[in-house]
Formats: sequence, C-alpha cells, structure tokens
Amino acid sequence: MKKSKDNLRTVAGDAKTVAVATLGCKVNQFESASFQYSFEEQGLTVSPFNKPADIYVINTCAVTAKAAAQSRQLIRRAQRTNPQAKIVVTGCYAQIAPEKIREIETGPISIVGNGNKHQLLDAILTDNDASQYFNDIVEQKEISLLPVKHFPGRTRAFLKIQDGCNNFCSYCIVPYARGRSRSLALDKVLDQAVRYADEGHREIVVTGIHVGHYGLDLDPPLHLFHLLKELSARTPEVRYRLSSLEPSEINREILEFMAAANNFMGHLHIPLQSGSNTILKKMNRRYSVEHFTEKVIRCKEMVPEAAIGVDVVVGFPGETEEDFLKTYELLMNLPITYFHVFPYSKRPGTPAAEMENQIPAKIKAERVAILRKLDHKKRSTFYGSRIGKVHDVLVESERSADGLAKGFTDNYIPVHFEAEAEHTNKVVAVKLEKLQGKFVIGTLL
Repeated sequence: MKKSKDNLRTVAGDAKTVAVATLGCKVNQFESASFQYSFEEQGLTVSPFNKPADIYVINTCAVTAKAAAQSRQLIRRAQRTNPQAKIVVTGCYAQIAPEKIREIETGPISIVGNGNKHQLLDAILTDNDASQYFNDIVEQKEISLLPVKHFPGRTRAFLKIQDGCNNFCSYCIVPYARGRSRSLALDKVLDQAVRYADEGHREIVVTGIHVGHYGLDLDPPLHLFHLLKELSARTPEVRYRLSSLEPSEINREILEFMAAANNFMGHLHIPLQSGSNTILKKMNRRYSVEHFTEKVIRCKEMVPEAAIGVDVVVGFPGETEEDFLKTYELLMNLPITYFHVFPYSKRPGTPAAEMENQIPAKIKAERVAILRKLDHKKRSTFYGSRIGKVHDVLVESERSADGLAKGFTDNYIPVHFEAEAEHTNKVVAVKLEKLQGKFVIGTLL
C-alpha cells in the first residue's frame, strides 16, 4: 500500500487528520490496522471517529441487515461531523451495495472494493478516478498485501492469512462480498508474525474468512497445519489462537499439535449453525449433526481442557419448533464451552432470502433468548470446573470496570485479578478462585 510520500502529499494538499471506523469481523479489524499504519507512515494523524477530521474511512460489514444499517449510519455521521471531509467507504457493504452508498451521498465519497484495499491510501490522498478502486471481486485472484506494524491499544493482534470463501452457504453474503478463497504466501505470513513479535505483541489470533482453506490455492499447495507449525517455531515467545475452523478441517494432526505445542492455546471455535440435519442441508452446510458431534468429542478427548465455542443461527427459513429443540438439546448435551447466537438475517442475493416459510422476528427473538440463557449456563459450568486451578494469563493493557487487571487463560476463561502496571503484556500464572458473573476472580502467583 506504500506510495511515494512526495507524490501523495502534492495531491493531498492540507489533509492532516484521518479517522477510521470498523465494523464486523477480525479480518476487517486487521485491515483497518493496516490502513492506520499506512496513514502514520505518510505523516497523517489518526483521529477518533467522533471528532472532526479531514478524511474519514469506514470499513463496513454486510453479514447482517443490522450491520449494513450501521454502515450507512457511520457514513452519515462522518458527513455531519465534517461536511467538507473526504469520505472513503470500503469493506463488504461497500462491495455488495455501492449504489446504496451513492444514494446517501451528500458530499465527496470514494468507494474502495474489498479486492482493492491495498490501494486505499492512494484513494484517500489523490484525486484519481474513483472507479479504478472497485473491481469484480469474483475475478480477484490474489490476496491484497496489507502489512501491519502493530495493533494500536491492543495486547492481542490479529494475523490475516487468507481471504474469501468458496462454500456459498445459502444464507451467507460473504462469498459475494469477499470473492473466492485466496491465501497469503507463507513467507509473508511469517514476516507479519515476526513484525508483531518485534513490536511486543505476545498473543496472535490467526484469522481469515475461511482459515481452514489456507494454502490450498498456493503453488505448491500448503496445509494449515504446516503454517501453524512454522508460526509456532518461528516465534516461540508468542501465544497463538485459531479463529473459526469448519468441523471437517479439524483433524488429528491439528489436535495433536495443539495438545503438544507450548505456545498454541487450547481453544477452538467451530461453526455449528443448526442442530437439525434438515436445516443444515437447507443451509448448504457440508456436514451432519453426527459428524459435528464426533468432532467435538474427539477435541475433548485429545485436548481435554480446551474451550470449544460455536456459532449458531436460529430462525432460518423453515426452522420448526422441533428443529430448534434439536439444536437446543445438542448444545446442552455436548461439552461445548460457549456459543454465539444470531437470529437469521435475510440477505438479498442469497438463496435463503428467496426461501418460503420465513420465521417471524418475534419467534427468532424468543429462540435467541433461550439459547443465550443456555450459553450463560454452559460458560458458568466450564469456568466453575477450573476453580482452584492455575492457568497462564496474558495481562491486557486495559483494566476491567472494577479496576483490576484482566486477561484470558490459555483456554479462554476471562479472569480479573490484582496486578501492577508492570505486569501488562506479560504472561503470568494466576490461580482461579471464584466465579463472578461472566468472569472469574483470580490471584496472581
């Protein structure tokens, strides 16, 4: 993304400050961190989004209707804060609905497609034709190289290794917004991990749109397991976590590695979406309830202390009360630590949006509430099972609301405890003492 500073500043004129707003996933957060790094390299001051700035960048999300609405709201907020500012909109909502963005235009807006994010600095600091920053994402063959120096204000950094998805689940807009699966070359991934380590980050979350497909498009192809081994060996002082993996992508090699490697955390996130085979088939998910169950049980057998999180969508078109109860019972009976619950959101352009038997909002809300109550019970049970145990915790830079130090154990239990400022960004041993609502109180050893 780096350009000649002299060339850019000539066109940029008096632009001094830029503000960035980010919606959505860890990939978007990584990309926004790259934007901020490039802005700082060019001598721009990164300003809070709610303050007047010369340039506003909005990295949008489109995974739900609510996220799309929030994206539009941020554009309007920027326009109100400084009507003379240049506004650059990128991300998934910008990719799938550029015409909707142009409809709300009351000032100069540039749209940068997901496949052109490496050109965003050029887009904000030049007067080039905006159309050159928006391409058909389906035709995108290469992943955008977006280097990041560090994650401002964060102890934990995100490492994007892959973009795009080939699955085309019937409810999901992401393949249309992100394109086909594309992987970052191994040496580039390792370079970014080393850069994070050099900047003092002691925990990295390996992320992407479809992490399990990493390397399959490279020449020669690589497997995610090979990358994980390389990361662990290259930066042994860094703790690693994995973002979501599909059930079919969790194999014995990865589980054995997770159990044996000192710097790979016992924490897995596995999308379930539904506990009904009927609904899974309508969703175009590529596994059965039985297959999912077998994977979770194997995870707990091979990494007994691991936290296992899942994603669940309720109220998918045609989901009956029986289908929902199957989901509830599966989540209740499996050794799952926590789950993120989402009401189905109709996304125009996806097959599910045209399906019959759309579920009323009231029923979806009721089912979400039931599962979130179960989620609280499952978390409390898992957290309570570790009371009296000692875990390594990375102390975060931000303090909790009660003024205590906080962090996550290796197996993703949130812990609050007394600690001095000198412990920030260090891995310390903490004894878990008592459950307190959504976290555990611990004692620094």
